[in-house]
Amino acid sequence: MLRPDRSPSPASTQQALAGSRLTVGATVAGFGATIAAVTLGLTVGPVDLAFGSVAKELLDGVPGLSIDSGLSEPHQAIIDKIRLPRVVLGLLVGATLSLSGAAYQGAFRNPLADPYLLGIAAGAGLGATIAITEGLGDGAGLTDPVPAAAFAGALIAVGASYLAGHLGGHSTVSLVLAGVAVASFLTACQTYVLQSNTDVIREVYSWILGHIATSGWSEPALMTPYFLLTAVVVLRYRRALDVLSVGDEEAASLGLKPRRIRAVVVIVSSLGAAAAVSVTGLIGFVGIIVPHTVRLVFGASHRVLIPLSILFGGAFMVLADLTARTILQPAELPIGVVTAFIGAPFFAVVLRTSRREVW
Repeated sequence: MLRPDRSPSPASTQQALAGSRLTVGATVAGFGATIAAVTLGLTVGPVDLAFGSVAKELLDGVPGLSIDSGLSEPHQAIIDKIRLPRVVLGLLVGATLSLSGAAYQGAFRNPLADPYLLGIAAGAGLGATIAITEGLGDGAGLTDPVPAAAFAGALIAVGASYLAGHLGGHSTVSLVLAGVAVASFLTACQTYVLQSNTDVIREVYSWILGHIATSGWSEPALMTPYFLLTAVVVLRYRRALDVLSVGDEEAASLGLKPRRIRAVVVIVSSLGAAAAVSVTGLIGFVGIIVPHTVRLVFGASHRVLIPLSILFGGAFMVLADLTARTILQPAELPIGVVTAFIGAPFFAVVLRTSRREVW
């Protein structure tokens, strides 16, 4: 992205339009990372399982195939009912958060933007806190009201940020500042609710720190449509995001509608991020770590960045979850702590390099 005091040139526009394309090597790297992460997620744990047996168990679930994996019934249950749904949920959540992060960074032309920018985390946290303090968290999966309350809170936060941003003008700066104000207000509300209900503080903070725990396939089923919607829309606009990187005026001169494109991308990305947060709690930095790493290694074109962020984001989340559930076994570390350990210093590096970076 060009600095505000520079005007886009025809050469920069042509570069954005030409961009770089997704190469076979990059695609293989993305799928290879995903396959490796899934393999580790299914085989490593308190009970280590042989990869060959796990592969046979997975193939045995394919319609029309009947393969004896050689696993005992308890080991089969570990794969089918615990690890596989958890790995799939990790893939979906990681892909959605990293995809939303890449979309936010393209829409706002800022490498530090992430899905929590418009108060999603604060809104979800407040919604979950209210649900827990009211004693509503007795269900599981699709019947658990805590994710529903978190999702509603996240969407309310985004809506309030948009409304406040438009009242203050139509610039991205106004929208970001509105998001900061809304997030601060909702965080204050959450603190007040917690101080009035100190008996649930531990349960609330356990949710806030993030977790990828499933009660079967209900959570992946809940997350899948939101991931698909976010992926389809953002992939549809990946070329437009490349053009937006040279400035709104230049994009408008080429027949695009920058405000409309930005609104669609941000709203859909916020919806996907809100769904991810409602299912797993607050897992920070994924939307910064993965897209920025992909950008450094494979290039900044969104035609490359978006699909690779999906692949590497899912792989990153599965590996982070594997670390969270094995590093202190039999105890389990909140996954938000793992991503924060990685993300906080990474964010500092990005902050330093972005000062010299010309987008």
